[in-house]
Amino acid sequence: MLKNFLPNEHVKSVFEIQPDILKEQGIKGIITDLDNTLVAWDVKEATQEVIQWFNLMKEHDIKVTIISNNNEERVKVFSDPLETPFVSHAKKPLGHAFRAAAKAMDLNKEEIAVIGDQLLTDVLGGNRAGLHTILVVPIVQSDAKITRINRSIERRILNYFRKKGKISWEE
Repeated sequence: MLKNFLPNEHVKSVFEIQPDILKEQGIKGIITDLDNTLVAWDVKEATQEVIQWFNLMKEHDIKVTIISNNNEERVKVFSDPLETPFVSHAKKPLGHAFRAAAKAMDLNKEEIAVIGDQLLTDVLGGNRAGLHTILVVPIVQSDAKITRINRSIERRILNYFRKKGKISWEE
């Protein structure tokens, strides 16, 4: 059961994720979380660095879809200027949003990576859908109330994995 919380990879930031490495792994599409993965949860629009990262992915023919548990207005305001498809009210970790994004990208699950900052939503949902998962360090340490509860549970799971030698990175 706990293995569903173990990401395939861990990076400090989405900006460490490069298209050439993804392509070597057979990855042709990305499903990414929004809040605290791409920008701080209270930042409305993409930063210049995020815009450049999205452009880099497009230049290398890597499809990107944003899925977020946030409301449609929040996700649309962020995604539309990037001309990026999105799924709002995703209800992660449930699988519907992951399957919908994969179908819209017209890719097999082996060709998709899920990027997110939370074990309980992004990693669990991606792993249950059979996708490659990449955990990123949250951009900011402040969170909405429900996310603070999740972080407490995540710390326990990460400590368990650390003790079992399954992960070696620090929070």
